[in-house]
Amino acid sequence: MSALLRLDGLEAGYGDMTAIRGVSLEVRQGEIVALIGSNGAGKTTTLRAICGLLPLRRGTVELDGRRISGLRSAAVVAGGIAHVPEGRQLFPTMTVLENLELGARSTESRRRRGETLERVFALFPLLAERRGQLAGTLSGGEQQMTAIGRALMARPRLLMLDEPSLGLAPVTVSSIFANLAAINRDGVTILLVEQNVLRALRLSHRAYVLENGTIALEGASQRLLVDEGIKRAYFGR
Repeated sequence: MSALLRLDGLEAGYGDMTAIRGVSLEVRQGEIVALIGSNGAGKTTTLRAICGLLPLRRGTVELDGRRISGLRSAAVVAGGIAHVPEGRQLFPTMTVLENLELGARSTESRRRRGETLERVFALFPLLAERRGQLAGTLSGGEQQMTAIGRALMARPRLLMLDEPSLGLAPVTVSSIFANLAAINRDGVTILLVEQNVLRALRLSHRAYVLENGTIALEGASQRLLVDEGIKRAYFGR
């Protein structure tokens, strides 16, 4: 499989602090790739750097062989990347439908908005029932579904998610991860940032371990699941 997304030597940070350095990875077409690590390892910074929300100090980002580092975030989205941020970041006083429709910003996604909305409602039937409800009144799980649905409205080739299980009950997390598997089967490539390492490795094809802003380990997820270092660091074994 060819690389849809390639990062080469990324360095980025905030003020005088360097949060990631020398980060290189690739996500191949059709894959689910997990980016795992402890709090403060640089996972969110990496996603923000990819989608143009944080300027790069060094390195390049390529989407399907085309350099996108340095582009504004709107251009990155138009190029085929959608980002589900940590904490969902919905507009609480707008309805579910209004939040979803905000995701269709490019000319092509607006043209196919009705078709995409049907796909989102098929994936998340609860959102169809709640379409007229204010987003701020939804449960945490329903808000996460809305945030994922909003990203899908952009008709992305690559869907990036930042901690989709955060603060959710285990049964809701299981449902969300089943939805992500279905989204991937439908042809969307996924880059998943997730602190629930066990679930992330079980869902993904490959994974990268980020420690102190650098890639410490990478490989097939099934191999990392039985890695003794991973077990000790994240599973308490």
